[in-house]
Amino acid sequence: MKQLRHRLIAPMTIGAIIALLILAALSAAGIQAVDHISHPSDVFTVVYRNASPSVVAISVETEAGGGNGSGFVIDRDGHIVTNAHVVDGAQEIVVNFINGAKVRGTIVGIDKASDLAVVKVDLPAAQLSPITFADSQDLGIGQTVLAIGSPFGQGWTLTSGIISALDRRIRGLTEFSIGGVIQTDASINPGNSGGPLINLDGEVIGVNSQIISDARSSAGVGFAIPSNLARRVARSLIESGEMRYSLIGLTGFDVSLTVTELLRLPNNFRGVVVREILDDGPAAASDLREIAEMRTLDNEFIDMRVDIITAVDGVPINGMNDLITYLARKTHPHQVITLSVLRNGIEELKLPLTLGSR
Repeated sequence: MKQLRHRLIAPMTIGAIIALLILAALSAAGIQAVDHISHPSDVFTVVYRNASPSVVAISVETEAGGGNGSGFVIDRDGHIVTNAHVVDGAQEIVVNFINGAKVRGTIVGIDKASDLAVVKVDLPAAQLSPITFADSQDLGIGQTVLAIGSPFGQGWTLTSGIISALDRRIRGLTEFSIGGVIQTDASINPGNSGGPLINLDGEVIGVNSQIISDARSSAGVGFAIPSNLARRVARSLIESGEMRYSLIGLTGFDVSLTVTELLRLPNNFRGVVVREILDDGPAAASDLREIAEMRTLDNEFIDMRVDIITAVDGVPINGMNDLITYLARKTHPHQVITLSVLRNGIEELKLPLTLGSR
């Protein structure tokens, strides 16, 4: 036992000596060592303390009854971002602040396509604490995130988790999808809708919007609308009361194994297969072609004639989600874009297309 004790102590002694040498080297280099290591919960406490004055609890009254949600202040003019489904149809909106202040809110604009809305309150600038948007293009899977909101009407709850996935696609309140969505396992429940998903710098990376759950409570799969889209929509709603999206006028699907086999493409080839070009849409006026499948009598594929979109304006497109995200974030109606297209697995084309409007 005595011999074993020596074996345990010796590495610890050596480790202590190494630590002292490192500290001495840092001191000699003029670098001061941190005098303590904060526990993650301490970091969360600081982030919550700084961000919570920007987060609001929203109560609404509609013809169908009452409801609750969350939101966050984005400027000193009193503009607040929340979800469209929180305030849509509201006859009365009450905005609650963490300091106890309660004020009425008015709708500036609603964008059902992104499930986002902007509400305005009339308060002095000194009483408002705007929160900062982060760049959602800089996010990484595994990154620690925090959600602040009012689940089940319980105000200012903090939950933590990570970014579980990026570039998810969810449905908005229209027939169109929302692309580039953030998936998180931070607990999100009814009432969190419209509240911020933030990073450890206290910046908004997304707007908490949906969950997947059979029980209408957190099952570890929550979705947040990315901050870059939220910022663009909020700006448009404030400036004009509406958000106008580009329309390309086609349906498509991600390149499948069957497509790569039939066209003899690399098995990691990616893009959007043009399934159908909608009548009277922008794509119908371009040189894009719909998929044409040739079959034998026993219903086996023998040939496939197809356009695959691989890039827009030189930006690679890996699938339908990328195409939706690019159009929503980077384009506007009537803009001319250039599609990189692989036709029939052989011919590489550059096709101009003038976008329409939803």
